[in-house]
Amino acid sequence: MPSNVAEQSVEKQRVARKSTYVSIGLNTVLMSVQIVVGVIAHSQALVADGVHSLADLISDFVVLVANRHSGAEPDADHNYGHSRYETVASLFLGGLLISVGVGMLWRAGTRLTDLQSIPAVHMSALAVAIVVLLSKEGLFRYMLHEAQRVRSAMLIANAWHARSDAASSLVVALGILGSLAGVRLLDPIAAAIVGFMIARMGWMFGWDALQDLSDRALDESATADLRARLMSTPGVRDVHELRTRKMGDFALVDAHILVDPLISVSEGHYIAETARTRVLADSRVLDALIHVDPENDAIARPPVNLPPRAKIAAEVESALAAQGLTAATVNLHYLSTGLDVEVTLQPSRLGALESEAQQLARVDLDALKRKLGARKLNVTHAVDVSTAGEELAREPRGDA
Repeated sequence: MPSNVAEQSVEKQRVARKSTYVSIGLNTVLMSVQIVVGVIAHSQALVADGVHSLADLISDFVVLVANRHSGAEPDADHNYGHSRYETVASLFLGGLLISVGVGMLWRAGTRLTDLQSIPAVHMSALAVAIVVLLSKEGLFRYMLHEAQRVRSAMLIANAWHARSDAASSLVVALGILGSLAGVRLLDPIAAAIVGFMIARMGWMFGWDALQDLSDRALDESATADLRARLMSTPGVRDVHELRTRKMGDFALVDAHILVDPLISVSEGHYIAETARTRVLADSRVLDALIHVDPENDAIARPPVNLPPRAKIAAEVESALAAQGLTAATVNLHYLSTGLDVEVTLQPSRLGALESEAQQLARVDLDALKRKLGARKLNVTHAVDVSTAGEELAREPRGDA
């Protein structure tokens, strides 16, 4: 795991624990007060909001568990780490909210079918609803600030969950106020509205998490930024098949880079590693796999019937050996245009170049090229530079 990603993960876990413990403490107090006062004051809306706070407590514990496991190092079962634990937790939170919301709607609907049995609401219910409203709004602002600072989707979802609590508390307060004014059906209507809001928020969180679990890609802006990083790498001619998939709050990146087809393998690898380092510098990237292409293989590929290196090397060595020559290197270029073969002979002393040129002239290179099925066949000489200077010094010099 890159060091910048590891540092972010540690900070996210710290912030998640701190903000979640604050939420747990506040929700425990509010839930107890809401349910007790709601029952005593005959406010279904306040009791429903208390049940909502209970759901918040459960979701807070889910966040703690997911936060603990998501920071675990990669292992044999999870080669890319455990970041998706957060996404699974968000999906669970969504399902929990939907269940709670539907339950509230059902209960409110039952009360509305029997308006005569709706009791009068006590003033204490309104006071509690206002206190809860202010508390939940404050909790939302605190949690959202911390979640955005560490860029955690799970913590942002939990923060907006707190905002939905504040919104539902506002509806509850208005319903209780209307009931106190003599319109008793407003209290169960407020409970129904709270149920709908909770269910809707749960659907949004659940659907978003499901998309991430289905390998959703980064947005177009983030993808364009990654492409620019790759294209700015020296030696990269083009980028194609750039793909991303979400991994918790991070992303995995796959890309094909186009390089000069005639460079060495080691140079192509160096360019790929440089490009990968640039991509990993993006705080959104967990890991990147960079594939090197001599050509855009989405458009053109080498023919599949070209001979392998072993066969080519054997044919070249046989043809050269018949004239007393030896190949030092045989470089092959498998391109969509065909096979190109570059042969470099063993280094020779400067004085032997002329005789070796005569030997090479007796090699039927055209026949060899046809036998190999090659588009090009180039054979070059190499000079032993360690002896070239001595031979030149021994050559007679002309008079001035």
